[in-house]
Amino acid sequence: MAGYKPRVITLSKKPKQTFGFYLRVENGEEGHLIRCLEMGGPAELAGMKDGDRILRVNGTFVDERSHSEVVDLVKNSGTSVTFHILDESSYKQAKAQGVNLSSPGSKPVANGVEKHRPKPKLCYLVKSSSSFGFSIRSVEGEHGLFMTEVTPGGTAERAGVRLNDRLVEINGENVENITHDGAVDKIRRAGSHIMFLLVDKETDKFYQKTHAKIGSWLATTKYLPREPRIINITKGSDGYGFTLREEPSQAGHFIRDIERGSSAEKAHLKEKDRLVAVDGRDVESCSHEEVVDRIKQSGNKCCLLVVDKDTDQVYKLGKVSPLLFMEEMNDSNSPPSYTEAVNLPIPTRSSTPAPERKEELRPKLCKLEKTSDGFGFHLNSIQGVCGHYLQNVVKGGVADKVGMENDDIVVEVNGVNVEQSHHDDVVKIIQGSGNYLEMLVAKRSVYDKLKAQGVPITRQLLGETSYAQVHSAKTPEASKRERLEEEEEARPTTPTEPERQRCHSEVYKVWCK
Repeated sequence: MAGYKPRVITLSKKPKQTFGFYLRVENGEEGHLIRCLEMGGPAELAGMKDGDRILRVNGTFVDERSHSEVVDLVKNSGTSVTFHILDESSYKQAKAQGVNLSSPGSKPVANGVEKHRPKPKLCYLVKSSSSFGFSIRSVEGEHGLFMTEVTPGGTAERAGVRLNDRLVEINGENVENITHDGAVDKIRRAGSHIMFLLVDKETDKFYQKTHAKIGSWLATTKYLPREPRIINITKGSDGYGFTLREEPSQAGHFIRDIERGSSAEKAHLKEKDRLVAVDGRDVESCSHEEVVDRIKQSGNKCCLLVVDKDTDQVYKLGKVSPLLFMEEMNDSNSPPSYTEAVNLPIPTRSSTPAPERKEELRPKLCKLEKTSDGFGFHLNSIQGVCGHYLQNVVKGGVADKVGMENDDIVVEVNGVNVEQSHHDDVVKIIQGSGNYLEMLVAKRSVYDKLKAQGVPITRQLLGETSYAQVHSAKTPEASKRERLEEEEEARPTTPTEPERQRCHSEVYKVWCK
């Protein structure tokens, strides 16, 4: 939505009061219009103008919804509601130019004051053995339920849960006013998989101060173990090379019958992917014919947001649209537009650095030599879900010195791709490395962008950087020893039994102390 930046406005009111405006649809005018602003009311104080158009209500795109649906969304918000607003002139220009209005990137305003809005977090937990690795507590004089006894390295901590986080939702249901026993009962009945919406102390204070309603539509998805995929596809001589179907047993539009060698296969579409959006526009509530028409209207190029079965289950558990992932990417990057976001080039090396450099979309190849304090990081994963990331990188430790950072995603260990490997298998590879370890990692933001573009993350993305030059922080003596070892093709020896046991303990408890 390049050139058109909606304002995010949060309005708050007291019970039995109004937000201070009328919402209308009018003959000859498109969209949901703001009219009859009450002087000195919440809407006017927040900067709403007569003729402004409402694009979203609490994160839900409403430009194509009926008037009654939008009214219901506002009424059901209670005493606080968040709007995405576009001024009348910009709205009409955008409509005339066929601009996609469903991918906003804008700054929030709370009753007239622009704010940086911290985000609640969605945390997906898969029970390990008999426990999620946390408890909940209530405190006399404080509203809500709070996380406590979060086991270090346990399921909850790996999923993003932190001590004293306040619990807002369980599996998409608000539990802010539920009793302690009621919350415990819901968690027990959830089984082995559960989704929490949580706020830390800073985020909680922000929303209390602005009297804004907290919901999953505001959340960050960065802690979720699986992500939707953005597929940028160009039509071939025989079309896109897939069939779009509705399944009798489940709602949605599904990718089927992908032809070998087709544009769909080359773009990494998968059988039974569920289609969420076409060119940034939500199609989950559209009929089959409407979705087909939208794809046809895209011409020879189309941008699809899809989820595989496992990713779909994660988002459905929290009653969250996968579009939230795309919106967060756009918000964090101040992106050009939904379609342009998938065409961001991989930066090449330049001899003259630019004054303001964009984040380079490339991984880091890190070579570590173990010291008496270990490698200096924790290896984390979500129980039952593929994917591994770094935590507790020790400042001044080996990992820190070679450029590793907290939340870096592990792609390869000693040349072996581990993105789909089980946690125990990755641990075994590391244990078998002895004192020398080589890891291909990527910052989470870089990893997300490359995956969204369908770019395989390999050493080839390092460009002209040689094997020996990448993130190696060894002394001259160590570098000389390493070169000799490479020339002799020497491999690290297998750890002795005591050493193997010690390494195993480090992985799960205090990795490299």
